[in-house]
Amino acid sequence: ESVVITGPPMSGKYELMHRILGEAGERAIVLSTGHEADRVRTDYTETTGHSPDTVAIVDCVSREQGSTVEDSELTKYASSPKNLTELGVKFTELAEHWDSYPQTTVGLHSLSQLLMYWDADRIYQFTRVLLGRTRNQDWLTVAVINSTMHYERTLHTLLDPFDTVVDTRTTDEGWEMRLRDRMSSPTPWKPF
Repeated sequence: ESVVITGPPMSGKYELMHRILGEAGERAIVLSTGHEADRVRTDYTETTGHSPDTVAIVDCVSREQGSTVEDSELTKYASSPKNLTELGVKFTELAEHWDSYPQTTVGLHSLSQLLMYWDADRIYQFTRVLLGRTRNQDWLTVAVINSTMHYERTLHTLLDPFDTVVDTRTTDEGWEMRLRDRMSSPTPWKPF
């Protein structure tokens, strides 16, 4: 099963990703192109109530910002979000570490960051490969994309490999979401 969360900035996409990961599984692997590993780990544990050693992270941020950081069992560092090959290799290292756990979920935050370096076709291919691997493991995958940053065609291309699309929006009352898939019309908006 795969889910992509799409919406404008500040509409709760990142928080919702953590919530889905936490509810769907006992441990998670997060590919983070936007936040350092420490922040992701803190946000995951605060959102889900799971312990910090239940989340493994590929951090694409720290080295790009000049930090001297070493890989550990639960944190792998890629040089930059633009190095998709390295991102894939680091993910594989973490996935192999946990391949005996069926209750693993995978988060990708975010596709928009990758689109700053690559065209939609390249990111589509990367996403297809990632989803192929996580489907083989029976792992739920949740990705995030900023709906206002990209052309409609780009969004259409990148939403295509996912089973379910979750739209988010901000209202005066707070965050709302709805679900849609290829077959059915969207569900009504509801707060989350």
